[in-house]
Amino acid sequence: MAFWRRIWQRDEAQSLAVCTALDVGTEFAKALVFEIDEAGHGTVRGVGRKRQGLSHMQSGTVADIAAVVDNCAVALQEAEEMAGFRPSQVVIGIAGELVKGFTTTHSQERKKPDQPISEQELQKLIDNVQREALREAERAITWETGLPQVDVRLVHAAVTGASIDGYALTNPVGFQGRHVKIGIFNAFAPLVHLGALQSVASQLDLELLEIVAEPYAVARVLGPDVIRQTGALFVDVGGGTTDVALVRQGGIEGTRMFALGGRAFTKSLADRLDLPFPRAEAAKVDYARGLAVDRREDIASIVSDDVRVWAAGVELVMEELSGGDLLPGRIFLCGGGSRLPEIREALAAESFWKRMPFARPPEVTIMDPDLIDTVTDATDLLVDQQDVTPLGLAFQAIELQTTEDALDVALRRVLRAMKV
Repeated sequence: MAFWRRIWQRDEAQSLAVCTALDVGTEFAKALVFEIDEAGHGTVRGVGRKRQGLSHMQSGTVADIAAVVDNCAVALQEAEEMAGFRPSQVVIGIAGELVKGFTTTHSQERKKPDQPISEQELQKLIDNVQREALREAERAITWETGLPQVDVRLVHAAVTGASIDGYALTNPVGFQGRHVKIGIFNAFAPLVHLGALQSVASQLDLELLEIVAEPYAVARVLGPDVIRQTGALFVDVGGGTTDVALVRQGGIEGTRMFALGGRAFTKSLADRLDLPFPRAEAAKVDYARGLAVDRREDIASIVSDDVRVWAAGVELVMEELSGGDLLPGRIFLCGGGSRLPEIREALAAESFWKRMPFARPPEVTIMDPDLIDTVTDATDLLVDQQDVTPLGLAFQAIELQTTEDALDVALRRVLRAMKV
């Protein structure tokens, strides 16, 4: 494998950093090679894709490490040769039903409000938040698997906000006050899923910068200004899973995933139309793109039946995320499965939103890469909904390498001490 990976190294003076975003999807392994300039803006220089085999991935998780490594290697080679350089670091997305993402908010009344908050006090507060979040994730994953004990690991964490006596702060250290509140988004996954992706990165000879929950990456990629005031729901319909993220009051409150995506629609078409899986996939894609296809009425009927089941899953997930409060009036759709017109129609239908805690009919928008201005595509190859997730992963890499504030520093210190 090493001989083809000898790609030219980019002159370090030309860019602040280079990196790879790897979306190990159920249908395709997608790789983006990009550079980050001194202003903290990313530019994609290379794109690669390789279709996964039917047995290589299962519901968004790796089922055959060796096969997935080979597929990712092909996608990486294509992207690196297009870019003309090979980054040594990678950000990888993680999906799957047992990936749990939620924001934990912890409030504490200080006994001595007239004393300034110290770094040690801030770290202790963050430590309390993280330990509470880990216990919640362990309970949820253990209950869903039905196993007596599941080894749960932190995927990634990010501070969503902090305040003292209701006053929002970016760095509480040095401030006085009685009531301190901090919110941290955490994504957790079983060790078996996380370890598989770590093995993929290791066998590809790449330094793993971070593994990121894909719905978190999608919800962040539009930039905070787009969703800060009104909030939004993000629905990523992938090949094996559908990922949902809720953004409210400027921060990500939670993410959920369920194992129903584009591959299930294809299997249904293959079974009911008596077609080989590849032909059923081709017919589904042509139908979604509005192209001429045999038995269009039959395909439309089958897809409509399946989308009703899918919409019921989305409804359950959104109700769980809402916590009984009103949901934002905007839904952003992405992922290859969102090409099916029935998907958008189902979320915009009165029969759907009337049963949900929406104050008004939600505005449903397809997330094309054109909506994303946080990362520039110099290849002109990222053109539809399935390209949003790898762009989101690229944006996460940019934030990791260009954002440095006191809360993030304190969080990293706590995580190192906990060794989660």
